[in-house]
Amino acid sequence: MPNRQPLISVIVPAYNAERYLADALESIINQNYIPIEIIVVDDGSTDRTAEVAAEFHTGIEYVYQKNCGPPAARNLGLRISQGELITFLDSDDLWAENKLKIQLRRLRNVPNVEVILGHTQRLKLSVTGNGRQAFTTFLTPQPMLSLGSAVIRRSAFDKVGIFDESLHYCDDIDWFLRARESGIELLFHPDVTQFYRKHTNNLTIQRTLDLKHQLLVYKKSIDRRRRKRPGPSKDLKNWSDYFEKPENVDNDGLPL
Repeated sequence: MPNRQPLISVIVPAYNAERYLADALESIINQNYIPIEIIVVDDGSTDRTAEVAAEFHTGIEYVYQKNCGPPAARNLGLRISQGELITFLDSDDLWAENKLKIQLRRLRNVPNVEVILGHTQRLKLSVTGNGRQAFTTFLTPQPMLSLGSAVIRRSAFDKVGIFDESLHYCDDIDWFLRARESGIELLFHPDVTQFYRKHTNNLTIQRTLDLKHQLLVYKKSIDRRRRKRPGPSKDLKNWSDYFEKPENVDNDGLPL
């Protein structure tokens, strides 16, 4: 990657997101990165999502589509984006304050990697001692196949394709599985880059549906591999091979 700063496109799909959208956008703006384009794709909201996006005045591109689901919103953002690096953030989640700095430094050091993913810290909405609601951490940070924790080179989409709009759940996992099948180089690193905020309106709060669609996308992956090569598939790297090894990192936390 050249020394100049690459343009980063941030795609934020939003549906009835008036409560959390401002926090999500501020976590992007607070990266203090230039050049950046932030694209809010309103997926048919009926609340004040448009007004919240407009309150930021400059630096936010807002587009509206009828309600078609998250993958369609992400695909619309991809079509109009200009960046050579693509990032995503769901409208109710947050980026860690140093996400882009951490991940861009790694991408410069590992030019063969096309997808880099950090860890995700889960937050849950709880009632505090004074009776107010606030997000608090639970569980330890984990590596997840989550778009919000990643930075992706546009070249990866040229090879893998866009998101499957028939999937209203787990379209992100489906894309990462297809990336793995396509031989895309991924790298997981241990730094927290995303805060996933768990609340009553999350799509994934519908646990049974979420698990059902996870099984569906994994079955789709197995079926694709069987069609490509009958019999047991031996051509995929183990997921553990994508994890940054401590012995391969220097004192600054960068790949050697």
